[in-house]
Amino acid sequence: MEESARRRRPPLDPRLVREVSAARRHVARTVALGLVQAGCVIVTALVIARLGSRLLVERAVPQEAPGLLLVLVAALAVRAGAVLLEEATAHRAATSAISELRGRIVGHAARLGPRAGAGRGADLTALATTGIENLRPYLVGYVPQLLLTLTVTPLCLLTIGLLDPLSAVIAIVTLPLVPLFMVLVGKLTVGRSEKLITDMRSLWSQLLDLVDGLPTLRALGREKGPEATVRRLGERHRTSAMGSLRYAFLSSMVLELLATLCVALIAVGIGMRLVYGEMDLAPALAVLVLAPEVYQPLRNVGSRYHASTDGLAAVDAAFTVLDEEPPTDGDLLAPDLRTSSLALRGVSVRSRDGMAPHRADLTVRPGRVLALTGPSGAGKTTAAQVLLGLLPADEGHAEIVAADGTAMPVDALARHSLWEQVAWLPQRPVLPPGTIRSVLAGARPAAGQSELERAAAVTGLDAVIAERGWDADLGRAGRGISLGERQRLALARAVLSPAPLVVLDEPTAHLDGATEQVVLELIAALRDAGRTVVVIAHRSRLVDLADEVADVATGHVGADR
Repeated sequence: MEESARRRRPPLDPRLVREVSAARRHVARTVALGLVQAGCVIVTALVIARLGSRLLVERAVPQEAPGLLLVLVAALAVRAGAVLLEEATAHRAATSAISELRGRIVGHAARLGPRAGAGRGADLTALATTGIENLRPYLVGYVPQLLLTLTVTPLCLLTIGLLDPLSAVIAIVTLPLVPLFMVLVGKLTVGRSEKLITDMRSLWSQLLDLVDGLPTLRALGREKGPEATVRRLGERHRTSAMGSLRYAFLSSMVLELLATLCVALIAVGIGMRLVYGEMDLAPALAVLVLAPEVYQPLRNVGSRYHASTDGLAAVDAAFTVLDEEPPTDGDLLAPDLRTSSLALRGVSVRSRDGMAPHRADLTVRPGRVLALTGPSGAGKTTAAQVLLGLLPADEGHAEIVAADGTAMPVDALARHSLWEQVAWLPQRPVLPPGTIRSVLAGARPAAGQSELERAAAVTGLDAVIAERGWDADLGRAGRGISLGERQRLALARAVLSPAPLVVLDEPTAHLDGATEQVVLELIAALRDAGRTVVVIAHRSRLVDLADEVADVATGHVGADR
């Protein structure tokens, strides 16, 4: 039933018009320009008919009617201007709509939390990049022709009906043949666009996974093998794209032939009546000029059918993400984490292999260091995400206990009031683009140069700055420096941050022994400064430094050290 409803979707998705302001303005502007074009087409046809009949019947050359020539030139100029304005604004509107929808997808995916994007990060990346770009030909080519079908076609048909009812009847009878053949061609292409966008997202996912694993492959000496995989992925994409193009050319040829035959039927009827003197020349010429304009927009709609299916598939994929309900946000303000404790009470979260973590119980006391330990896959990072309100628990709950003993569930808090007090350092730090100075200063804009230098010194970042300089430009996500250097920069940002709670996920995973000692000293310094530290740890030196240890696998909190 759901699949059938998806197949019956309208050619102009109402969700796109209703929820994307750029698309809504584009539709309104295109309708107005369509009415202008319809008026120009009708005026042009009537003037040409009048000038032609005067020339053939009265032997009066067009120069003898300068007023009609001026009207004709004005109508053609206005129509040309309307077409140019439509095309120019369509590209800008498509860019704005894609940008708006892409921003909503990325923002909504972030609000859904880390578990919603787990396992489909590359899929969402493909949708937000190449997938959503399928809206461009849809908004630039298909939607304007669809709206012209709703403006130019009926107005021209009405004018033909007033000039020659018989020709109007022929047009009305033959006009449905165009959408009929569109449906027949569409039967061949049904599912093609969905398959194309699915293939594209699958190819993106596999390619990104391959690129992400290249460092490991290189370390194992297997970097020469994946070119066969890349070649196979490219061949799959080429086959899928060429299949769509074949159907697009087929639909264009069929509709062009059909529209030509329909106009020919009207022309033959008019010619026979002119021969037998049953029709005046002026209306006959006007109808002959208007007849192609009746079929033209509908024919263009059919020829851009593949663009519509690609665009509607992209809209469906986008709103599938946007329709997912994010975790509800509470309205209570989080208490001051400098004096409050965070706790997990019997928390379990479902994973592919069961529960990870399973019935986790732990307490994060202010001003202390807590180490989360356990085997890989036990749910240490997941437990930290539940603790911070990033992920809902399937069983149990997370809570904050204020200094006066009042316990508040994390789910009841306004999340931003909690997150503003947290500095989070994941295993693979995500950094904004910019220079080392600007990225570091972004953690605390009011920090002076001396504070930046002190944060760099305590994290070992000063060695990187001595080599590259403060104004070394970093790429996206810190691509200009190594992973270990990114880790140091992220640590320096955590030091500068005024957040009372610092969460470190394997902070020494990509560091050598000397730099690891710097991190250990940094954690001790954070504790001495009264800040609370949660460390997700595998290495024994991190565990030995902690005041408390929580084994996620058993939910046991060790004694104070």
